[in-house]
Amino acid sequence: MTISTALVICEFLLQLLVAGLVLVRKGRRPSVATAWIVTVMALPLAGIIAYFLIGESRFGSRRAERHARIMREVDVPAVHAHAEARCLQAALSEEQSQLASMATSVSHSPVLAGNLLDLSGDSAANIDAMVADINAARSHVHLLTYIYLLDRAGVQMAAALRQAARRGVEVRLLVDGVGSKNFLRSDVRHALEKAGVKVAAALPVSLIRMLFSRLDIRNHRKLLVVDGVIAWVGSQNIAEASFAPKARFAPWVDCMLRVQGPLVRELQVVFVEDWYMERDENLGKELAIEPDFHPQGVPAQAVATGPNFHNQSMTMLLQAAVQLARQEIVLTTPYFVPDLPMQAALAVAAQRGVRTHLVVPRRNDSWLVQRASRAQYEELLSAGVLIHEFTAGLLHAKTVVVDRIASVVTSANLDRRSFEINFEIGVLVYDAGFACRLRALQQSYIERSIPVILQQWRDRPLQQKLLEGVAGLVSPLL
Repeated sequence: MTISTALVICEFLLQLLVAGLVLVRKGRRPSVATAWIVTVMALPLAGIIAYFLIGESRFGSRRAERHARIMREVDVPAVHAHAEARCLQAALSEEQSQLASMATSVSHSPVLAGNLLDLSGDSAANIDAMVADINAARSHVHLLTYIYLLDRAGVQMAAALRQAARRGVEVRLLVDGVGSKNFLRSDVRHALEKAGVKVAAALPVSLIRMLFSRLDIRNHRKLLVVDGVIAWVGSQNIAEASFAPKARFAPWVDCMLRVQGPLVRELQVVFVEDWYMERDENLGKELAIEPDFHPQGVPAQAVATGPNFHNQSMTMLLQAAVQLARQEIVLTTPYFVPDLPMQAALAVAAQRGVRTHLVVPRRNDSWLVQRASRAQYEELLSAGVLIHEFTAGLLHAKTVVVDRIASVVTSANLDRRSFEINFEIGVLVYDAGFACRLRALQQSYIERSIPVILQQWRDRPLQQKLLEGVAGLVSPLL
């Protein structure tokens, strides 16, 4: 046997070994397993390397153990208890109770009544209002973001954080190690630290870490907590709508939720856990703050997900929401690459007569994701799903409204990355009035969209169909 023959045999045996590993690890998701096996067998060396780099949701055993310890310290019954008994007495319908039960099992956060919620779909107004809250802070400011740009919004936010720190407010800024890498290397970061702001990188990247964990696991959350009594959550990074790195797709169209009430402490828990992971600082005194109960407020629930626990929980929660819909469900997302169960749930909802709307950008900043998304169109359109392509920029708002009884404002996209890899944060709201307000915002997106018509879609050029077909094949790997 020649050396070259032996190498070929060894390579093939290695491919079979990795394919077997894929079956063991991914077998419960056949489409994902099939895609990886094809990749490993078709691209022997490159496929095997790609699988070990991005095929496994490896959080790292030390970080996983650390997170478990932090959860035991922070995510305890006392934190979720409230002196005001009315907080835990939300009156929910049967459908709402089913969603709430699933969300509680995911995030441990109960439904809490008595919350005041302000909804905003204006990016500049969002930044201005968050800055105003920071300017009024008295004890602490906790800001977590995926992307922190050094544009007008970033400079404006940095000035507010510096001023808060200088007047004695405890200011902590946690940014994703990849999404905000330019900020972390900038003079703005150093000026903040000089003023007394504590800055940390979430999930920093290094060659050593690559050996033990997946580098593209990112903290995709957007969260601001001020004095433990006000919180902001939603889709907006610290960036202008013009979004300089990808200005040709601008404006970025975002949706944020301002919260006052008992829910703020549940959102605070998320920041405290993430901060504790990176800086080993337990912020127990901040968790002791009990926000006011507002009698005119509404019931809401925090939902935090990540690859270190409750994997697949976000997609299961959204599937449950779709299945509970009886009249209408509207979903808006910039990135739509669903898993098969989610895609099937949407199709079935439309087939049983539920008005099912999906709103996505007409021009997406990711060429591959847009084609993978469009690979799903024909099946959904054939089932009766109404697809709207937003034309007034890049629709970045991630929202869901179900029958005007439940609403979701979240950082999570409708794609596998958000479902399985990223750390995400969202809020479920169980109130008809709020659902109507969010539905009106969604309608403004629909009115600035072009409907996708089934027959016209079927008549698109062959080249486009081929590109979308290929993207659809690899979509389980995205």
